[in-house]
Amino acid sequence: MKIESPAFTMDDVRSFMDSYQDRDRNLLADRLQRASDRLAEIAPRISAEKGDGDQWNAHEVLAHLAVVSKFYGVLVHRIASGKLSDLNLLEAVNLRDAAGHQMSQLEPAELLRMTLADHERTINTLRTAEPASLRRTAHVDDSTTMSAEEVARLPLITHLEMHIEQLEKLLAQ
Repeated sequence: MKIESPAFTMDDVRSFMDSYQDRDRNLLADRLQRASDRLAEIAPRISAEKGDGDQWNAHEVLAHLAVVSKFYGVLVHRIASGKLSDLNLLEAVNLRDAAGHQMSQLEPAELLRMTLADHERTINTLRTAEPASLRRTAHVDDSTTMSAEEVARLPLITHLEMHIEQLEKLLAQ
């Protein structure tokens, strides 16, 4: 095997890292597309209903997904574009429930339409952003930062996948 690494420069290493990130961002976009497709498949079975306050029903989970999809999708775009460098995630989580309650007043079909549109925008951002843009970070607190890629991967996509599984269980009952 030919040994190549002694000739590598830091520019080569950065180029390799960009190619890895390029692949990873497309895998993230694919994950979000699969979650979006799954939601589009199951959400038409959700009926509008008031919650009992103890556990979220399917309509309330869908409303939560609409909030999550909009909020974190916007964060991915704003961090990647360099427009956001400080992120008060705790405040956002505290505001989430109030926004979810407001969203739960909408019909499930409207919630689904909004959510899928937000997913499409975020998928487009993931597929077209430069790798360096997805490495941009925002401060969460004094000692924590999150990159645009991390926001897409964790609080957006993984969060969505978990709640879609929850919806599937609720709808199977």
